[in-house]
Amino acid sequence: MKPATERKVIRWFHVLASIPIVGYIYGPVASKPEAAFATKFVLLPLVVLTGLWLWKGYAVRRWLKTFSN
Repeated sequence: MKPATERKVIRWFHVLASIPIVGYIYGPVASKPEAAFATKFVLLPLVVLTGLWLWKGYAVRRWLKTFSN
């Protein structure tokens, strides 16, 4: 996969996964236990990881490449 395509896919996942977090903060999602659990313990960490990957993914790839040699 080309790097530009990878960034687009990760960016769209990041944006779409953030929508339930907004619903948790401003909407009635917090009152539903299953949805609240999924938002807090599944979606939020995924959004954080994808954000970090979009920000510093090149550095992680470069760091991992030094160990593969």
